[in-house]
Amino acid sequence: MMRNFFVSLLLLLSFSAHSQGLDFTRSLDCNWVDPIQTGFLQNHLVFKDKDKELQNRVIEQYIKRQDGAKIYLLESDVQAIKTMMKNVFSNVEKKDCKFVNEVQGLVVKRTEERSEFIKTLLGKDFKFNKDVEFVYDPDHKPHPKTKEEAEEFLKKFVQFQIANYIATDIKLDEAKSKVIKNYERNLKRTKETKFEELVAGYLNSFAMALDPHSNFFSKDYYDDFTIDMSLSLEGIGATLSQQDGFTTIEALVPGGAASKSGHLEPQDKIIAVSKKDGKMENVIDMDLKDVVKMIRGQKGTKVKLSILRKESDGNKKFDVELVREKIALEDNAVSITYLDKEVSGMKKKIGVINFPSFYSDSKRGGRSSAADLKKVIAQAREKKVDGLVLDLSNNGGGSLDDAVKIGGLFFKTGNVVKQSSSKAGSEISLADTDEKVDWSGPLVILTSRISASASEIVSGALKDYNRAVVVGSDHTYGKGSVQTVLPVPGELGALKVTIGMFFTPGGFSTQHRGVESDIIIPSPYSVDDIGEKSMDYSLPPKKISSFLSKSAYVEKGDGAWPLVKPAWIKSLKVRSQERVSKNEDFKKIVDELEKTKKLGKIIKVSEVIKEKGEKEKKVKKSRYATDKAEKEKEYLKRADIQEAANVLTDLILLGDGKELGKIALNNSAK
Repeated sequence: MMRNFFVSLLLLLSFSAHSQGLDFTRSLDCNWVDPIQTGFLQNHLVFKDKDKELQNRVIEQYIKRQDGAKIYLLESDVQAIKTMMKNVFSNVEKKDCKFVNEVQGLVVKRTEERSEFIKTLLGKDFKFNKDVEFVYDPDHKPHPKTKEEAEEFLKKFVQFQIANYIATDIKLDEAKSKVIKNYERNLKRTKETKFEELVAGYLNSFAMALDPHSNFFSKDYYDDFTIDMSLSLEGIGATLSQQDGFTTIEALVPGGAASKSGHLEPQDKIIAVSKKDGKMENVIDMDLKDVVKMIRGQKGTKVKLSILRKESDGNKKFDVELVREKIALEDNAVSITYLDKEVSGMKKKIGVINFPSFYSDSKRGGRSSAADLKKVIAQAREKKVDGLVLDLSNNGGGSLDDAVKIGGLFFKTGNVVKQSSSKAGSEISLADTDEKVDWSGPLVILTSRISASASEIVSGALKDYNRAVVVGSDHTYGKGSVQTVLPVPGELGALKVTIGMFFTPGGFSTQHRGVESDIIIPSPYSVDDIGEKSMDYSLPPKKISSFLSKSAYVEKGDGAWPLVKPAWIKSLKVRSQERVSKNEDFKKIVDELEKTKKLGKIIKVSEVIKEKGEKEKKVKKSRYATDKAEKEKEYLKRADIQEAANVLTDLILLGDGKELGKIALNNSAK
């Protein structure tokens, strides 16, 4: 199916390019806009025409893209942009995209004004006021009507920005300097935005007006997407971020060139990078994506970095030359750790599978999450584990094909998911056909409100078959739609477009409702604005007839697994609630959630100072840990991981636990 969509779009764009004299080697320009819009509409689940409703949505998304925080644009600016774009669809059909430059000019003007105001505000007379309170959430405030109103908000917002620095032990004068520099840096980047980036921004606004998960990827973003899905890249093996204009090394990938050199450390700042001609180019204040583009490169080629390192006796500057390599991004790969639990004098070994994404490299011999999980389960059997926790709590989804294969690892054969499309009566059942049951023992799936898409397919299917106990937030994210990615010819980017909706074997769409947990535990993500239903233009949920497969069940013999019974869930829930009520980590989460609800959308600067300092220490401890054993230790300390393991231990020992124990033993013997 994906190939058919690709061919359809390729033919469409190739025909348009030929008829309009487009050159595939050129950069993205206005000639491409209407053909790409048409490509979206030919494949989208719902929208097929460029009508007035869609145009209004596109304009709304484009305005939000320019100033999502409602700091820069005035109410009159918003009206002006709407006037500039009132005939946007007919204009781009005529290859007229001058509106992107007109809007950009307005944004630059307002950004300059706010930057100048900040410089004046943070002069010698500025006084920090930790008692300031204000509404920051842009959904709960309008665009300012006047320049004075905009500046009045900035006076409060700057107190919040200063507080973020003070909370990390930075002195007031340095904090002021950093805030001013941030506004100057934003102005510089806004002014330097290329025309093709403006066109890509409009196309992404068009895509997001269709639904929250359709996007236009510029070439750079498409490259990043490909890396995430394949779990490999060619480069130096370092995670980078941008801090106060500096490209900063966050972590070193084990086995990568940066790590093996022995010269680089987390928190080193990259201040210059060699170009193709060997000359060094200063990258301070350069956009992170442009720095990354310079550092990445073909395996076997060299790159030189100038490094600035902060030491106790001052700053140290040095150069290091690295040979680029193919890097396996192991931090995002499936892994397993083990816990020993003792209950009522009985020792049980628990396997905790950390499953951060459904990755899949489409190249022949490429890596896939399904194949990796199959290997991990085999290792767990060799270790003679009594049960498995499948941790999907931080998994936002990925490969649909891998989700189907992974669901089938835990039952014999049968339907895992059904996908519908815009064609009437068009529904495709995707089933596991491998008769082997890789794990038939006790299984707990850990989820949260950020578990989405493929995570919901797997957890929803295994819940519908009564194969696993789902533990976590009240429900998962609620993304029940399917996307495909279609590259644009000439390496100009790609379309990610929603082509269907999916349903779990019970006939349920996970759209909005997500997958509900059997056992609910407190989660920091259990807030109203996390979830599909809070997204702009999210598609409505649906329900179809159940399509459970009898062939999934194995009642006896090799691969037999028991159905999770309602009575078990009831008992597990009581025991879990008792533990959770006494757990200090869970109490803190509940307190934070209550505080957030009471505070509503109002930010209190005094609270920022108190909370950010504590969080910063925790983040640094986990972020800069490079030792695998240390990372595993921190991971297993998590309250939700511990409770999922406790629920699994109860499941093994519960009532009919003898039956479950025998099955686990059979698994271990295989």
